[in-house]
Amino acid sequence: MRNLPALSLAVLLLAGCSLIPDYLRPAAPIPAGWPEGPAYRQPPQATGNPNVTADMLGWRDVFRDPKLQRAIGVALANNRDLRIAALNAASAEAQFRAQRGGIFPSVAAGASETAQRFPAGESFATGSSRPFILRTFNAGISSVSWEIDLFGRVRSLTQQAFEQYLGYEETRRSTQISLIAQVTNAWLALVADRDLIALTRDTLSNQEDSYRLTETSFGGGNATAVALAQARTSVEQARANLAAYIRQQAQDENALALLLGQPVTPDTAPSGSLDAPLIADIPGGLSSDLLTRRPDVLAAEHNLKAANANIGAARAALFPSITLTGSAGVGSGSLTRLFVPGAAAWSFAPTISVPIFNGGTNFANLDYAHLQNNQQIATYERAIQTAFREVSDSLAARGTYDQQIQAQRALTQSYDEAYQLSLLRFRSGLDTFQSPLDSQRQLYMAQQDLITLRLQRLQNLVTLYKVLGGGWNERTAPAVQVATQR
Repeated sequence: MRNLPALSLAVLLLAGCSLIPDYLRPAAPIPAGWPEGPAYRQPPQATGNPNVTADMLGWRDVFRDPKLQRAIGVALANNRDLRIAALNAASAEAQFRAQRGGIFPSVAAGASETAQRFPAGESFATGSSRPFILRTFNAGISSVSWEIDLFGRVRSLTQQAFEQYLGYEETRRSTQISLIAQVTNAWLALVADRDLIALTRDTLSNQEDSYRLTETSFGGGNATAVALAQARTSVEQARANLAAYIRQQAQDENALALLLGQPVTPDTAPSGSLDAPLIADIPGGLSSDLLTRRPDVLAAEHNLKAANANIGAARAALFPSITLTGSAGVGSGSLTRLFVPGAAAWSFAPTISVPIFNGGTNFANLDYAHLQNNQQIATYERAIQTAFREVSDSLAARGTYDQQIQAQRALTQSYDEAYQLSLLRFRSGLDTFQSPLDSQRQLYMAQQDLITLRLQRLQNLVTLYKVLGGGWNERTAPAVQVATQR
């Protein structure tokens, strides 16, 4: 007993050991800067501070339409995928707390009564020949159990559970960012559907007028049967396109409703046009290092740290373990004498377990832990490479969409001028109606392509905001807002 303080100190010192390898973040297998070339000519930054990155901007400051903001708010409150991600994070946090409980002693208290009736006859215990009942009462700490974490096995498992919880939390953030982007893209698709339906209805009306005019000319002998058939083809093509766009609008609305978690209401349905200022410009950032702040990359890193901690647990399993068990309390044959002096009782049973032979299981588990760690390293590096590719693609699109839209707008204007001139020549008797029909079809196709390009440009801005890690904050930090206004 005189050596008990020294022994306890030695045990506590050993319990502070950890066999978890020192964690070193793998070097990012990507260039330090974004790609350069003709496709990456970036427009002027929307911010005056080059240090402002997309992940600092709140989504309400990037997506400006009030109805779009309300739609995003509804989705954040009702979307089931986001709810599942939040529940997964909460479940992982509960598992971490359960694993952390293994660090502390397990203590249980209890009380019991034992009654036993002896039949009539000579009793060896009392010498009485009459029947009697023997009662025993016990109360106190029924059991105490504590595994002394000599080599950090329990703490390694606790660290693993904690990193897994953090990984699920980052996955929840990534789910929210993706959800905001999906809602915005679905909402913009509905805006484009409205524009295409309006364009197709106007085109159908014009082509029906052209068909009636061609029919009249054909009756007067001024138009051929081929021209009449082609005019009718244009009308039917426009009708088919109108039906297709109406169907597409209904399906896009259903897709948006699924993201919102409820039907689309007038407060969340789009009412404007793609020409409206719907989305602010997105800064690209200075360095590709900002990708390490993306939630999916952070989740991959937490999973890597969890695998690293598991190596410590596998190493500790190769060494002895000590478990302390015991109990303490009072006992008596009478309830009134249960707590009198002399009724105390206790037991103490330390146990040491030394692994000697288990068929190589512990070494196989250690090898498995190392392999899992290497796998998580590759997963982390792939996550960064994927993020770099996504940002590079979005930057290339942002650098070229404006020029493509400008050219498409000029092409549409040229087709419109050609259509107006062909109408004028037809009405002046200088040409047949075949030329206006061809020009009208070309103008309609160019107008459709222009709407599609505008939609793709806006959706690319949404994607760029998402792949740069934007969408977690609802509002931009005040310091960043001041910087962007300079």
